Amino acid sequence: MDLKNSIHTDRLPKHIAIIMDGNGRWAKQKGMVRAFGHENGTKAVRETVEAAAELGIKNLTLYAFSTENWNRPKLEVQTLMKLLVSSLKKEIKTLQENNIKLNAIGALNTLPRKVYNELFEVMESTSKNTRMTLTLALSYGSREELLNTVKEISIKVKNNIISPENIGESIINEHLYTHNLPDVDLLIRTSGEQRISNFLLWQIAYAELYFTNVLWPDFKKQHLYEAIIEYQKRERRFGKTSEQLS
Repeated sequence: MDLKNSIHTDRLPKHIAIIMDGNGRWAKQKGMVRAFGHENGTKAVRETVEAAAELGIKNLTLYAFSTENWNRPKLEVQTLMKLLVSSLKKEIKTLQENNIKLNAIGALNTLPRKVYNELFEVMESTSKNTRMTLTLALSYGSREELLNTVKEISIKVKNNIISPENIGESIINEHLYTHNLPDVDLLIRTSGEQRISNFLLWQIAYAELYFTNVLWPDFKKQHLYEAIIEYQKRERRFGKTSEQLS
């Protein structure tokens, strides 16, 4: 059965976010070091990005490195950062050929200088691409994002730039890292874990959650198709009743 043909292209999620989990366990199962899992995880990234672009998904956000990940062993963090730089260099041609814009969210100023420079170089060179926006969440934590948002809005209230009475969801959205992205429609997490892990807590308020036991390095196009097919089977009510939608 061709899963791709089972997807209704008129009902695609506008924004898919993925928690890419299971690289370490995948490597351990094979008797290898964790870095081997991270290296193979980049292949799953490439395949997923290609599949999303081919389908016509406009926004794809990948949880690449959380604020909590800085607490991992130093060698693993260094490996992840080196891998990120080499991947960005390697994939820039593919991004350009496929008209994909690279975006990044998180405390980007905490990244090593080499990673930061490479990231912004690729973002700048792909900034005019329009087929899909690929966002990497790097040194990202949703609670930190929300704290920063509250602080920024508070300063503007203090300086009479914003009136407290005018603060609504749109004002909050404008101050989030994701101010240029729509809310998440579908959140996917691999490896069998069923938690959000401080990822896009505000933005996934009405997202459909999809959990799969597949470890991230084994995640293929067909797995993305399965998640989207499941998403399209669900009734998205946004607080309304089924009768109100029909």
